[in-house]
Amino acid sequence: MEYAESVFQIILYGGNARSSAIEAIRFAKQGNFTAAREALDQAAKDFQQAHQIQTSLIQREASGEKTEATLLMIHAQDHLMNAITVRDLAVEFVELYETIFRQGGVRG
Repeated sequence: MEYAESVFQIILYGGNARSSAIEAIRFAKQGNFTAAREALDQAAKDFQQAHQIQTSLIQREASGEKTEATLLMIHAQDHLMNAITVRDLAVEFVELYETIFRQGGVRG
């Protein structure tokens, strides 16, 4: 895979992971915990794809292949880090909403 293609793939999978994590929060807010967990699973799969590509780029650079730090790569890394943060928070939100619903709390 070419460098630019790899960078765009990180952006794609990172964005998809973030979107699925946000979707999980919305499902949990509605009390649909099955769908919320499925969305979290999808976020994890997309994150894994992005992470594999990122790891491949790191390995190529570590083996001596020079890589220019482009604005596009910085954007891809930012995208991926945001996706990780949102996914981690989504896991917490889903658990929180599930606790609230179990205790008879107000429905979203």
